[in-house]
Amino acid sequence: MSAKRPKYQRPSLPLSLIMSRNKSFYITTTLPYVNAEPHVGHAMEIIHADIIARYKRLAGFSVFFNTGTDEHGQKIWQKAVEKGLDPQKYVDECAMAFKDLIPLLGISEDIKFVRTTDEKHKRAAQELWIRCKASGDIYKKNYKVNYCVGCELEKTDSEIENGRCLIHTNLELEIREEENYFFKFSQYSEKLLDFYENNPDFVTPDHRLNEIKALIDRGLEDFSISRLKEKMPWGVVVPNDSLHVMFVWFDALVNYISTLGWPENTENYQKFWVNGTPTQFAGKDQLRQQAAMWQAMLMSARLSNTRQIVIHGFINYEGQKMSKSLGNVISPDELVSKYGTEALRYFVAREFNQFEDTDISREKLKTAYNANLANGLGNLVSRVMKLAETHLSQPVTVQSSALDKGVEALLDRFEIQKAMNHIWAEIGKLDALIQEKKPWESKDKEMITDLVKRLSRIGYSLQIFMPATADKILKAIMANKLSTPLFPRIEAKS
Repeated sequence: MSAKRPKYQRPSLPLSLIMSRNKSFYITTTLPYVNAEPHVGHAMEIIHADIIARYKRLAGFSVFFNTGTDEHGQKIWQKAVEKGLDPQKYVDECAMAFKDLIPLLGISEDIKFVRTTDEKHKRAAQELWIRCKASGDIYKKNYKVNYCVGCELEKTDSEIENGRCLIHTNLELEIREEENYFFKFSQYSEKLLDFYENNPDFVTPDHRLNEIKALIDRGLEDFSISRLKEKMPWGVVVPNDSLHVMFVWFDALVNYISTLGWPENTENYQKFWVNGTPTQFAGKDQLRQQAAMWQAMLMSARLSNTRQIVIHGFINYEGQKMSKSLGNVISPDELVSKYGTEALRYFVAREFNQFEDTDISREKLKTAYNANLANGLGNLVSRVMKLAETHLSQPVTVQSSALDKGVEALLDRFEIQKAMNHIWAEIGKLDALIQEKKPWESKDKEMITDLVKRLSRIGYSLQIFMPATADKILKAIMANKLSTPLFPRIEAKS
């Protein structure tokens, strides 16, 4: 592990150009665990992924966009038992709350929604197991381990503080001792490190890749991939051993390819996974699972690895992690009810820190809405369109494909927040120009026409982030009139 590797030379072509030669693009969120209601963190991940999916479609790519629900494991089993429900009935009800996020958040209608209780998914998980076993990477042994039910993962000493998991400090660790199947994770240290060296942009942002390298340098341990069915029956049955069900992570991670119809649909798998630069969006608490465990499983099964993983931070409320017990959880429904879908998409894309933790409050969101949507974008559109309606006899003819090059460059690097800041900088420049030139005094038709054209370019860029808002702006330009304000101001009392 200490041997010095040769310095990796980056390809001479930028990633955007490499990808443009292959017009298939695959993007997926992680699958939310259905033991709790959706919160604004779930909304952030799927909106971020939707923005990239929309951008790639606009750039001419054939896009496969995946999300869904993770429905097996001990937490689900315990919740179903507590409620006196059959586990399948329980997850059927829970999954709908997450599926309903798609229209609520204005997500692309062609998104694929996979559930880990789907029969096709279960068959795919069993096939991956069979292939890993054929590679000699699955074996059975007795073991004793510290286990966090919250993470559904074993915890090493470095991941424990004061007898508890560093992530779920409210849960007691369980000491487990039983016979399970294991995956030879320890055999993949060098292969993973070599993979990272040859793919230096594999994890975004860079410091997350350094984190996973450091974890591997500390040494990987084989991890359990099954549970005794008599103790925890809710899972995918292990091939050729009905006494065991698969460990929830081994099962759930397979969704990224089962959603493509793998292993039966080899055409779809080749197009979007092998040749489609597969990209995974995930939270920072899933770095180990996504960037190491899943990649080792793919290597073992002789399948292609993920192309890129984009890691986001957590959302906290007034300095504290959101939780039901503290009563500080903000749901997507609440925000859409108060501000609308487009405002929530704006919050997620611009007001939330994309790669680090974000601290929000209801007051901060209201302030951002009034300052940047009602008084910012909304007021600008009203001013420009009022000038056009008053002083121009017909609508301005504008180009229909003028996406801002600065936005393109930033989205090629998945820098969504910076791309939105770029657009808002253009909004600020246009607003300042109006204040300086005072076209309502000069009534200069050429100047007003130019203002409308500049507004149209903002509208075209916004169609990726806030599609309904962009549509209203572009329709107003075509009609030479804005019927209603885009974002009515919310008064302090509300």
